[in-house]
Amino acid sequence: MTTNVKEVFSDLDAGIFENKIGVALSEVAQGVLKHRQKGSVTIEINLEAMNEMQVMLSHKLKFSKPTSRGKSSEEDTTHTPMYVGRGGKLSLQLEDQGQLFGKDGKVVNLSSAVN
Repeated sequence: MTTNVKEVFSDLDAGIFENKIGVALSEVAQGVLKHRQKGSVTIEINLEAMNEMQVMLSHKLKFSKPTSRGKSSEEDTTHTPMYVGRGGKLSLQLEDQGQLFGKDGKVVNLSSAVN
């Protein structure tokens, strides 16, 4: 099983990152057409281990748009913790939370429920 890229991008920064990409693409496209110069949009994602089941994704959006006197650029970095499931699949929620209640109805040891 692999990571669902559309789902992950919609989860980054609670969906705000996806909106920022849309705004950046639109602004750069407008500047490129208006000033007939190249523009760029760059997405950078870094992952760092948090614990045995999670990684922290640092997602950076950089863009540069042409203006009448040169160019304008912005850079924005945010972070989103994600779970790593089977095969390295990234998701906002645990893929399998295991058995949370025993046959007697009591809560089982949560650390063993996740494994």
